[in-house]
Amino acid sequence: MPYGQTILWAVIIGLLGGLIATIYYGILAGGLYVIWDVIQPALQAGFKVKGAEMFSIVLLTTIGGIIVGFLMKYLRTPGEISAVVNNIHVKQGRMDPKQNPSMFINSLTSIIFGGSAGPEAPLVQLIGSSGSKLGEKLKLHGDLIRTFTFCGMAAALGAFFGAPIGGALFALEIPHNRGLEYYEALIPSVISAIAAFIVFRLFIGYEGALYHLPQLSDMSMLFVFEGIGMGIIGAAIAILFIFIFRRIDKLLFPLKQYPILLGSVGGVTIGLLAITIPANFITTPLFWSEFQIIDLINGISTLQSNYSLWGAVGLLVLLVFVKMLSISFTLHSGYRGGFIFPLFFIGASSGIAISLATSQFIPMPVAIIGLMAAVNVGVTKTPISTSIILISLTGGALFPVVAAASVTSYICTERVRLINTQQHRKDNSSPMHRVWRWKEN
Repeated sequence: MPYGQTILWAVIIGLLGGLIATIYYGILAGGLYVIWDVIQPALQAGFKVKGAEMFSIVLLTTIGGIIVGFLMKYLRTPGEISAVVNNIHVKQGRMDPKQNPSMFINSLTSIIFGGSAGPEAPLVQLIGSSGSKLGEKLKLHGDLIRTFTFCGMAAALGAFFGAPIGGALFALEIPHNRGLEYYEALIPSVISAIAAFIVFRLFIGYEGALYHLPQLSDMSMLFVFEGIGMGIIGAAIAILFIFIFRRIDKLLFPLKQYPILLGSVGGVTIGLLAITIPANFITTPLFWSEFQIIDLINGISTLQSNYSLWGAVGLLVLLVFVKMLSISFTLHSGYRGGFIFPLFFIGASSGIAISLATSQFIPMPVAIIGLMAAVNVGVTKTPISTSIILISLTGGALFPVVAAASVTSYICTERVRLINTQQHRKDNSSPMHRVWRWKEN
C-alpha cells in the first residue's frame, strides 16, 4: 500500500476511534451518574441507620461484582493488556472484534460499579480491533495490519489521555520492555491519535491541563537530581505493587473456575476497602482515580489543617496501600479496565506523603509528578510516553524532572515485569532486537 494511502487510513481509523471513544465515554458517564448520584443516595436515605452510606457502597459494589461474574461466565470477556500485547507479537497485531460486545458490556459494568480500573484498556481493545479488522478487509499483509492495530490503540489512548503524541507513543512502547521497536507505525499512529483526540474532545470538551500542581517560586537543577531520587523510590513502590498484584492473583486463583463467586468476592472486597478510608476519602479505592487525583492535589492544604504531619503522612500511605489492593482485586476478579490512572494516583499520594515527611525539602510538585511518572513506568515500562502524557496532563515546566524519574525507574525495574507478554518484535528488522538477542545468548 502506498504511504499516502496508509496515512489516509490512519486518519479514518482515528476519526472512527474518536467516535467510539465518545460513545463509550457518554454511556460510562451516564451509568456513573445513575448508580452513584441517584441510586446510592436513595439507598443511603432509605436505610436510615448508622453507617447507611457505607452499607450502600458495599451493596452496590457487590451487585456489580455479581453482574461481572455472570458476564464472565456467559460472555467470555477477552483478556486485558497482556492479551493485547501478545496479539501484537504472536498474531501480527490481529485482534478479534467478535469479542468486542462482551468487552464493551463487561468493562462498562466493571467501571460503573466502582471497580478500580479505567476505560483505556477496553478502548484499546475496541478501537485497536477495529483497526485490525479494517486491515484484514483491505487484504493487507501482516506488518500493515499491525500498523492499523497500532493506529487504533493510539487513537484510544490519545483521545482518552488528552495527549495524542503521548498516547501514540504509549501504544508503541507498551508491547516491549526495552523501548519502541515497531518504529514504522510511529507516524500513522500519531496521526490517528490526533484525529481521535480532535473528535473526542470536540464532544466532551477540552480545558488543557487536568492537574494543577502547586506553583514553584523558581526552578533549580537540584530538582532534576530529586527527580532521580523519586525514580528510585517510585521503582520500589512499583515493585511492591507488582508483588501485591501477583499475590492477590494466587489468592484468587482457586476461584477462577467459579466466575460468579469470583466476581462477588471482588465486589465485596472493593466495597469493604472503600469503607476502611475516612469519609472524605471514601471513593479513593473506587473508580479509576482520574478525578480523585484532582481532589487529592486540591485538598493538600485541607489535609494539612485537619491532620498532624505524621497523621497526614500515615493517611496517604494507607491510601496507597488500599489502592494497590483495590486494583489487584478488581483486575483479578473478572473486572475489565486499565490501571494507568490508578498508578498515577498511587504516585501522587506517595509524592505528597514524601514531600510532607521531608517538610517540603523535596518540593511538592517535584515529588508528585516524579512519583506519578516513576510508579507507572516501573509497571508499564513506558518511560518516553509516560513523560509526555504527564507533562500534557499537568501543563508544567518540569519535563526534566519527569524524564529523570521515568528513566531512573525504568532502569531500576528493567528485569521486573507485570505484563509478561512484553517482548522483542518477532522479526529481525529491529537493531535493538539483534543487540539484545546477542547479549542474552
